[in-house]
Amino acid sequence: MAAKLIGTSWKMNKTLPEALDYCAALAQGAPLPHQLQPFVIPPFTLVREVTQAFKKAGINCLTGVQNMHFADQGAFTGEISPLMVKDTGATLVEIGHSERREFFGETDETVQLKAAAALRHGLTPLICIGDSLREKQWGVSEETVVRQMKAALAGLAPESVARVIIAYEPIWAIGEHGVPATNDEARTMHQRLYRALEESYGGKIAHRVPLLYGGSVNHDNALALLSLPHVDGLFIGRAAWDGASYLQLLKTIATRC
Repeated sequence: MAAKLIGTSWKMNKTLPEALDYCAALAQGAPLPHQLQPFVIPPFTLVREVTQAFKKAGINCLTGVQNMHFADQGAFTGEISPLMVKDTGATLVEIGHSERREFFGETDETVQLKAAAALRHGLTPLICIGDSLREKQWGVSEETVVRQMKAALAGLAPESVARVIIAYEPIWAIGEHGVPATNDEARTMHQRLYRALEESYGGKIAHRVPLLYGGSVNHDNALALLSLPHVDGLFIGRAAWDGASYLQLLKTIATRC
């Protein structure tokens, strides 16, 4: 059985001292449960230090970046290239988060370009897809997220698709005031996403693409969500922003995996 991916993105939070305190708290539980694959995605200014802190403490925790340009270099002020990501030691690239789509003009097309660039440089794209509350109310949630996923994977060879991680994050479930998806909602969406992958690439490839659920994941609902078919991991928000809380969550999950 593949290790469950259990991770978090800090968004625009934490200074260097706060990040190192987080790493120290996580190190108290080293080695982390072998049946899980933790990951942490800090702000870019902290990625190298967090990566090195995990390595020094013997923590098997992947690191990533929250965004990346698709070009290797050029006149793109404020952007980060795949080569810069590799310099930090990070291996994951979060792409297409709903906040990037809403506030920074991310589109299905740029998500595809970034995913292809990440793969070209040996990085793992963590592609975020999700439906809005209005799309949920209109009954087009499945259509929306399948379209986003297919657009992100367009033009990729099947073996490249197998190196991608997909995170389903309903927009109405994320954030401080988000309401987590019910088990039935999460089950239905993950089954639909798996079926779409199977239809496009066959069962062998579909089985290799981890499907994560994200959106108001916490200590109370994590185990139930992970028990659902085709939920291969969790993309956690605030419940994992404290190192001790994240460690406890990992230990709790490990008892059932």
